[in-house]
Amino acid sequence: MKWYAGADHAGYVMKNGLVAALRALGDEVIDLGTNDETSVDYPNFGSAVGRRVAEEPGTLGLVVCGSGIGISIAANKIPGVRCALVHDTFTAEMARKHNDCNVIALGARVIGQGVAEAALAAFRATAFEGGRHQCRVDQLGALDKQ
Repeated sequence: MKWYAGADHAGYVMKNGLVAALRALGDEVIDLGTNDETSVDYPNFGSAVGRRVAEEPGTLGLVVCGSGIGISIAANKIPGVRCALVHDTFTAEMARKHNDCNVIALGARVIGQGVAEAALAAFRATAFEGGRHQCRVDQLGALDKQ
């Protein structure tokens, strides 16, 4: 599985731990930064991950900031991205199963590293259910063209 990862300064430490966890599972992860805890602007990193995921169907994205909110908004500005801010394994599973999300957002100041790793593992392991959810995902895609 191939991932693109990005975070601002508040999400830097959590992102690094999550990238290491994905690599330990054998996944390829392209880390788009940031690379330290110096203050940076989350829109740059959320949009960078979003662009890469949108350009390369079948890849997944991981974004982290303090709350997860701002960086998820930035990722979702990119057509083709369905980024979900998740707080636990349930929301991570639903993001994939019902919404076919291709980017997961986490808040480093909201949840701990252990919860983040469990949510990421659930996101990674869950497939899109399709069926009755497909028409809704198609409607989301149509919004990208408006």
